Amino acid sequence: MKRSLSLLQWSLTLALFTLISFLTLHWYNRTHQDAKFTAFAEEFFLDEVQANPIHFHYTIDNPSSYGIDERSLTLPVYQAGSAANDVYALARAKECLSAIDPECLSAENENLYGLLDSYLTASAGAAAYPYLSEPLSPSSGVASELPVLLSEYRLDDKADIQNYLSILDQIPEYFNGLLLYETEKAQAGLFMSDRTADRVIAQCTHILDPTSLENGTHFLAVTFRDRLERLVEKNILSEKEAASYASEHDRLLTTVLAPAYDHLADGLTLLKGSGKDTCGLAGQENGREYYQALVRLRTGSYRDISEIKQLLARDIRFNYESLFTLLAANPGLKNMIVENPSLMPEMTPEEILSSLQAKIGSEYPSIPADENSAPIHSTIKYVDASMEAYSAPAFYMMPPIDNICENLIYLNAKDTQDDLALYTTLAHEGYPGHLYQTVYSKRYQDQEGILPLGSVLYYGGFVEGWAMYVELASYDNAVELAGEAHPEAAAYYQVCRLDRQFRLGLYSLLDIAIHYDNATLADVQKLCFALGINDSANLSALYQYIAEEPCNYLKYYLGYLEILELKRQAAVLWSDTDPVTATYDNTEFLYKFHTFLLQNGPADFRTLARRLAVWENQETSLKKRVSFDNAFSRACCSSPVSSFRTASIISSWNLR
Repeated sequence: MKRSLSLLQWSLTLALFTLISFLTLHWYNRTHQDAKFTAFAEEFFLDEVQANPIHFHYTIDNPSSYGIDERSLTLPVYQAGSAANDVYALARAKECLSAIDPECLSAENENLYGLLDSYLTASAGAAAYPYLSEPLSPSSGVASELPVLLSEYRLDDKADIQNYLSILDQIPEYFNGLLLYETEKAQAGLFMSDRTADRVIAQCTHILDPTSLENGTHFLAVTFRDRLERLVEKNILSEKEAASYASEHDRLLTTVLAPAYDHLADGLTLLKGSGKDTCGLAGQENGREYYQALVRLRTGSYRDISEIKQLLARDIRFNYESLFTLLAANPGLKNMIVENPSLMPEMTPEEILSSLQAKIGSEYPSIPADENSAPIHSTIKYVDASMEAYSAPAFYMMPPIDNICENLIYLNAKDTQDDLALYTTLAHEGYPGHLYQTVYSKRYQDQEGILPLGSVLYYGGFVEGWAMYVELASYDNAVELAGEAHPEAAAYYQVCRLDRQFRLGLYSLLDIAIHYDNATLADVQKLCFALGINDSANLSALYQYIAEEPCNYLKYYLGYLEILELKRQAAVLWSDTDPVTATYDNTEFLYKFHTFLLQNGPADFRTLARRLAVWENQETSLKKRVSFDNAFSRACCSSPVSSFRTASIISSWNLR
């Protein structure tokens, strides 16, 4: 006998069916959006990482794991009139991204979505002024950067050697593209000043010195032979093969690379006189607008220029007053500043780095272990003497994202001669600076299964702000090393730190004055003279450097100040106390704050401020999402819909 369902049973069945349908649609939308974003992020990453074979080789250790044939990559050669292409490419990328609903993404993907969205917006702001960028800047441009990158190009096998030699063969065409871009800049009335052009021309002449190339002592020849010798020792090459490759390399240096530099110098010489002899961006058409966009892109700060000025002015005033109060209370410090005494124990750079690494722990989280428990190695090298005049005091060369165990730090001997400068520089570049931050962030992302998208999004304000933050903190460690033998070290190192902060803050403010307010050299001298800085020659060199490198000081020091602002916010959020009385100098708080930065950066500071407010609840939120997924799985066991086919098609697009 067939029994019909009662009205109550029908109601319950309908309610259950409705619930399952709702859960099914919700789950499908969330997984579909996640798959769509993952495909988009992977496309973006692969497109960016393949844009330049040199940068690709530094970023990826094992191309086959990404399905990439490294031999197919070529240097990006600028084509006539393509300066404005970035605007379209960025708009297209933004359009594709906006088709994805961030609220339906996993927590990790939602964070990446926000990062990419803000990055594309900031990049588009700067790309709107295509002829105001300067790829040949004397201090950080292609001419001076390329030889260092070539000298450290990783050679693991014969394929790497062949790719490297192929890149050398492409450089003349690459430089021709740069000259074409500079010609278009000149036609737009935006070519570099004659003084800047002279500096780049001098670099081209000096870096590829004909004498050292002919006798085989040029550092590019020496470093290449050293790398070949290591392959011989590993039985990857025979002595005969190594000699053949070395001979071919010498030929390319003298007949391809050196002439390419000469041609670049000749081209710039012909373009001299076509640019304005102006101080900075403010003197160029749309220069102030471009500078505002550049500040946002380079620093990750979303403050208005006026607010940044106020932030810097307060910091400068505090450091200036603190410095002179300390000097007034300790008259003997003035002589120490002149004498620059050595107060720390004599240590090699490697011993200093080891000492700094040993201090990681109480205030900084340990670097997460990878699945192979591979140790982290570091090597310290000195910039070749021929490059000292064009190189920074030091720099950290980031390892490939799929092999971060081998790390390299370069020191410039002329800028790291005294023990304090060497110590604080290695804190900046090594532990707990760039090396530590880079390795920790990558290991953490691998551990959490986070997409590698962030590795192609550069957040200079966070990266350099973190390094400046830990560098300044290292002055306290230096006092400890000086120990009881030098009780005067505490006051002296405090003066050194205050002086460094004062100068970096001042230089950052001058960056704004020159590029936004159109300050002249006379304006800068007048301000600096009033502050007791009266070395005209050094001020002229400083002015020229800032004019050629907009936002560089801001990237470091505004980034540092933004981290301090985040620290103040964290103290209030995490302690539930009055903002005036909130403290942020105890070990427990510092450990927690540093963990937050390392796990959520690199990022822009608006994104970090938003994450800070919810960071403590993030783990709880993730657990709720897992609970929802489990509940949905149980509900679907009796559902006629057992699986879905997720489609995610993203149109091809290029971003350069």
